[in-house]
Amino acid sequence: MAFKELVFSGVQPTGNLHLGNYLGAIVNFVKLQSRYECIYCVVDMHAITVWQEPAELRKSIREVAAAFIAAGIDPKAHIVFNQSQVPEHAELAWVFNCVARLGWMNRMTQFKEKAGKDRENASLGLYAYPSLMAADILVYRATHVPIGEDQKQHLELTRDIAQKFNNDFKAQIETAGFADGLFFPMAEPVITGPATRVMSLRDGTKKMSKSDPSDYSRINLADDADTIAQKIKKAKTDPEPLPSEEKGLEGRPEADNLVGIYAALAGSTPAQVLSEYGGGQFSTFKGALIDLAVDKLGPVGAEMKRLTSDVTYIDGILADGSARARALASETMRHVKQIVGFVGP
Repeated sequence: MAFKELVFSGVQPTGNLHLGNYLGAIVNFVKLQSRYECIYCVVDMHAITVWQEPAELRKSIREVAAAFIAAGIDPKAHIVFNQSQVPEHAELAWVFNCVARLGWMNRMTQFKEKAGKDRENASLGLYAYPSLMAADILVYRATHVPIGEDQKQHLELTRDIAQKFNNDFKAQIETAGFADGLFFPMAEPVITGPATRVMSLRDGTKKMSKSDPSDYSRINLADDADTIAQKIKKAKTDPEPLPSEEKGLEGRPEADNLVGIYAALAGSTPAQVLSEYGGGQFSTFKGALIDLAVDKLGPVGAEMKRLTSDVTYIDGILADGSARARALASETMRHVKQIVGFVGP
């Protein structure tokens, strides 16, 4: 069966959207608009797998939606919405909880990382997170998912769940009118861009994170020009000058990270950056990086602030996107209910 090409991806509204979110996800979301029909979700149901202050959660949901639009995502040509407004996500997740195997969930490394040593105190939602992620993708029968390296295992699980559902219910799927017995597609990862994994400005071996206690570890999308400049100036480096070739970045995680950030913002490659700045001191390179970062991120941050101040507009975008998303999701669930044997319309 030939599935319609469709992209789905999402961003958690857990506060402090930063450069890693922008370069690792949102920039690529914008690029994919010209090639695919796209559905971009503010995954607020995933956010509450760990405690969120309700007022802050509402603010963060609107901030992520504003970031999508400020970065260049067109909410009229594509779909921008928040997950909790489309109940079919949770509905399909329960079906997938009954398809996925416990052993599959036990292999998910991100649960182990997020739960830490006190796993008995982690929420059931955090444990079942990958099943909901599979439902997010497959409730739209999406064929392509732009993801970071840390999400590849979850997409592999999504494919496993899709395959098991197709195999378990093959006869029913064919009876429902899908002649080849395939209802859910095997979604493909889309990993693009030179900076799919942006690292901390304080430690080049750790991923840039919202949860890092040091605000100097990240550049937030809402940071003003002075703050961006200060954070880049204070970014950790080493005493050696920049190398002239990429192989010279080996064993120098902070240098590698800053060069990668420059390349991603400039739309170039690390090799091109080093051909221009190799052999020079970090102070010169950081000055150029500050100018570039302020030029690229300043307009995005300013537009985000403007949009988030207009709550009625953002809520309208989310409501419209959710209605359009639900029209697709409800059609999928209508077939799923028939396939698994539920009684009802």
